[in-house]
Amino acid sequence: MTPIPMSAPDLTEAEIEAVTQVLATPHLSMGPRLDEFERRVAGYIGVCHAVAVSSGTAGLHLCVIAAGVKEGDEVITTPFSFVSSANCVLFERARPVFVDVVADTLCLDPARIEEAITPRTKAILAVDVFGQPADYDPIREIAERHNLVIIEDACEAIGAEYKGRKAGTLGNAAVFAFYPNKQMTTGEGGVIVTDRDDWSALFRSLRNQGRDVFDGWLTHTRLGYNYRLDELSAALGVAQLGRIEELLAKRERVADWYNERLINIEGVRIPYIAPTTTRMSWFVYVVRFRPPLNRDWILAALKARGIPSRPYFTPIHLQPFYVQKFGYERGDFPQAEAAGDSCLALPFSGVMTEEQVDRVCRALKEIVAEG
Repeated sequence: MTPIPMSAPDLTEAEIEAVTQVLATPHLSMGPRLDEFERRVAGYIGVCHAVAVSSGTAGLHLCVIAAGVKEGDEVITTPFSFVSSANCVLFERARPVFVDVVADTLCLDPARIEEAITPRTKAILAVDVFGQPADYDPIREIAERHNLVIIEDACEAIGAEYKGRKAGTLGNAAVFAFYPNKQMTTGEGGVIVTDRDDWSALFRSLRNQGRDVFDGWLTHTRLGYNYRLDELSAALGVAQLGRIEELLAKRERVADWYNERLINIEGVRIPYIAPTTTRMSWFVYVVRFRPPLNRDWILAALKARGIPSRPYFTPIHLQPFYVQKFGYERGDFPQAEAAGDSCLALPFSGVMTEEQVDRVCRALKEIVAEG
């Protein structure tokens, strides 16, 4: 049978034509497609500014800088995420302070934040896990009481909504990422969104080696980085953003197919959507397994049937580098660890067919029955 890919971008002739048109121009970087992409992102999210960068990680790093985080400072964040959401704090020689997650949503638990705040805390970096926004209203109340910046890691959540408000509008700044497995793609790349004029100007300077808007050629006001997004990627982003509602709807349809087929399989837990999430943006489709089902055994059994799957995520505090640097161990963040042990991402994309979903679900049902 035809192999089922773990993920796949949803590309059409419109995307190919958009990129080809750029190749016929002298502008391959910092040109009109970048400006258009940023305007369209800002309009879609409903913010004043969008600043495109080379990756979601780059965007998070610049947000940490804008928040005033410096060596010795602390940023409260989640241990259940892709590692870059904590790494970006270490880039500035500050410390990520982990707070455990809510068992159902797997997002940062607001009830645990305040006890982690110290005089060195500068910001809260919340992650919209798997396309579901964190619970931002209580997070915002805590941030206001303690004069903290909120950075929204929405890298997995473009198009999602929290109580009717779009992801990207829920903190002082937010970051989206466009890796090929995301809801929309620019190949590599990301974008920072904010309503703050001063932060927008700072982001634009920092992404371009610290050159300020009034600087002359090869003059650099501050330490900066090569975090620019090229014109080819921006053109691809413009085409994808023009189809964003279609892209999101197609992924939702695939998630619905999965939900219908898996909801009644004993021991398998389909994704939980919180009442505060008024629109889910499906980045991946992740199931959890209840004991005595073993996630790693199921992963191996699926692989033996030619079906790929991935554990999502290994908690950051248990990553080798973090264990070595900070001495974390199992038991430090039980909810994140339980999720890390039981979550499995199944093949998922907007171009997945119903027949492919059937194959995955039949195989999973057979494996669970055997288990």
